[in-house]
Amino acid sequence: MLLSINPDNPQPRLIKQVVEALRHGAVICYPTDTVYGIGCDIFNQKAVKRIYQIKQRPFSQPFSFICADLKDLSSYAQVSNTGYRVMRKCLPGPYTFVLPATKLVPKIMMTKQKTVGIRVPENRICMDLVYGLGNPILTTSAAPDDPDFPALLHAYEVEERYGNQVDYIIDSGSLIAPMPSTVVAMLDDELTILRPGKGKLL
Repeated sequence: MLLSINPDNPQPRLIKQVVEALRHGAVICYPTDTVYGIGCDIFNQKAVKRIYQIKQRPFSQPFSFICADLKDLSSYAQVSNTGYRVMRKCLPGPYTFVLPATKLVPKIMMTKQKTVGIRVPENRICMDLVYGLGNPILTTSAAPDDPDFPALLHAYEVEERYGNQVDYIIDSGSLIAPMPSTVVAMLDDELTILRPGKGKLL
């Protein structure tokens, strides 16, 4: 189902509709502050496995997820004082931080090294969905895992590709010059840029 949601003032009724679907295992496509994403409730293993199938990704390559804010993030990742200072400057924004996971994170969402990738996007729709659901939402680019595949700029492009595989597609208008998030590993107080992206290098 294609839903048009205002990016600046998301309609509460429509946000609630999508949140209820997420609670019941829905897989959705939605805009972020970088690219169109695919997501679900990280605690619904059946929905998470659906996304692995959609993306044709092995379970050895876990997905990142969206938290509501830094306080929420600290429930799912171990963050040092240095890490907090960095993230306060960067979030919300186009960054994915790779951090040691806490016991709250489902195993299917963490690497063998027990790390997780966490985002807090500067996007009202994403934030309203996470706040409404009350826990994180899985996030991965709607584009295939292929560096040569062009980014998906419009909801109708997402619908053409995934319309039969997902439950909701949120249309908030076209994305302008989308880029992936900048991926930053913060392990043992060391910062390492794993992938340059939209976020300015630290």
